[in-house]
Amino acid sequence: MYLLVADAFAWPTGARAGPQMMRILFILTSARSILLTHGSSQETGFFAAEALKPYDRFAAAGAEIAVATVDGKPPRLDPYGLEPIFHYPDEDVDFLASVTRAFMRDAEDIRITLEHVTELIAARRIFEALKGAHMRREEARNLIERTARKAWSETANFALLLSSDPGIAERLSVAQLRECADAVRTDAKKRSDSMRQRLSAIPQFQDPLKLSDLSDEEMLEYDAVFIPGGYGPMVDLPDNADVCRLLRVMHDRSRVIAALGHGPAALLSASHRPDGLWLFDGYRMTAFTDEEEDQTRLGKLGMPWCLEAALKNRGAVFDDALAAWTPHVVVDRNLITGQNPASANSIAHAVLKRVAVLGRNAV
Repeated sequence: MYLLVADAFAWPTGARAGPQMMRILFILTSARSILLTHGSSQETGFFAAEALKPYDRFAAAGAEIAVATVDGKPPRLDPYGLEPIFHYPDEDVDFLASVTRAFMRDAEDIRITLEHVTELIAARRIFEALKGAHMRREEARNLIERTARKAWSETANFALLLSSDPGIAERLSVAQLRECADAVRTDAKKRSDSMRQRLSAIPQFQDPLKLSDLSDEEMLEYDAVFIPGGYGPMVDLPDNADVCRLLRVMHDRSRVIAALGHGPAALLSASHRPDGLWLFDGYRMTAFTDEEEDQTRLGKLGMPWCLEAALKNRGAVFDDALAAWTPHVVVDRNLITGQNPASANSIAHAVLKRVAVLGRNAV
């Protein structure tokens, strides 16, 4: 389920020379709300995990990080992105990925939904509980995989199916199964709260630069621009003159341009090439998919437009993961895009790798 797509394009020249510290510019939305199709307004902003996980990876690599918004106003966290479903512990997510991989090869067209992920996420905790109840590892694993597949194929409740399995019921009670599910949700809530507290303590996120104040020369002092998602970018980044200028300046000098989730909405601001086509026409890229959007709270209420369709209409060669809600990153020349919140660590790794390549090929 973990898929990193990277094309072996020749890296263009035009980089800065010299052993300078890596510099990365975050472009964050400062939008506060989004208007849905039926007329209601929903509070919005940027997704915590899509900003903080890459920030931590970049900072650990020694990068100097700046944050800017189009109007200089502080960005706001998207409340939907703080929900526990987006903050499950990595070990639980990885275990679930290994479980679904076990039956994915047998499914003609597997479709993992957000509801599936939410219900199946307790699989690792239940597996450990079964081992603690003296069930052999192989037997426990087979039971988990078999029940997960049944829950997926029949759109049935994972916990209820487990409680009705004789092999599990004789070792774990319904209450114990519920405790496993509650434990992973509690840990996810703690991670979400910690992320919110950490972001509030990072000065750049509280007092951002104003994008329009940056000259072209100041923009070129950065090795990469990174645009996290959340629903806010759908509001203030798709049609902005300063975002357009930033993308043109960075693209013309082969700087890395990276965007995650709904962040690629900013690419719609890009200008046209001399041939009249969109700056990123023909580029392979990914973003939050229409399939994923249909499963979100705002998607069910009625998004004003969908990002996947908009990028395709502009000329993108859209490339999404085999299964929704799984990490997926696409690299095409100097453009790096990630599909969803689960792709945050992968896209940060890809950005660091590309910037390093740029440094090695600098002239």
